Amino acid sequence: MVKLIRILLCSGVFSVGLLANANAALETRLGGLAVYDTDIDITWLADADYAKTSGYDADGVLSWPDAKAWAAGLSIEGVTGWRLPTADTSCTGHNCNHSEMGHLFYDELGGKAGFPILSISSLFSNIRDYFGGFEQFYWTGTEFTPDLGWIFFFANGHQGWGGDIPHYGFAWAVHDGDVGAALVPEPEAYAMMSIGLLMLFGFRRLRQQC
Repeated sequence: MVKLIRILLCSGVFSVGLLANANAALETRLGGLAVYDTDIDITWLADADYAKTSGYDADGVLSWPDAKAWAAGLSIEGVTGWRLPTADTSCTGHNCNHSEMGHLFYDELGGKAGFPILSISSLFSNIRDYFGGFEQFYWTGTEFTPDLGWIFFFANGHQGWGGDIPHYGFAWAVHDGDVGAALVPEPEAYAMMSIGLLMLFGFRRLRQQC
């Protein structure tokens, strides 16, 4: 019996290690409507073209002021407080992975400078890289001029400013922190609790055998 308990305890510890390693930097939230980035503690809307698919705009192409207003007015499963992602204005061009969208493109989704992402994570949908045969950009919430924001191209990983481009682009909403995590425990949480109870039971039995 003692041997069996020791095997169970070892299995529990091994399972905990597997669960810890399985926790990727991107985790689904709000029933798949959002994706939490554990690296930089922000939550992305899973639909990268929600301005269109929600019916807010016919083609999802917005001016910068309209894009900001759209994000600020969102309520996803009762969660408000959404915004456009921020940009690191100390970097222009490619490999600007210190901006929120650059981090997602390069660090989380494995994008390469000058190329679109070949295999988009199944956690996201409708990521815009080309539209009408042309490379398209996403607005960030970081101001370039009072009427234009910094931009990011998912077609090639380029970050820049809005001064020399058309005044209409796509919008992708993000939220500070981990939204929805406390509402419904993740499956990993249930597994961890079960393993913890098993280990507690095992330790008690071992003490009784000693």
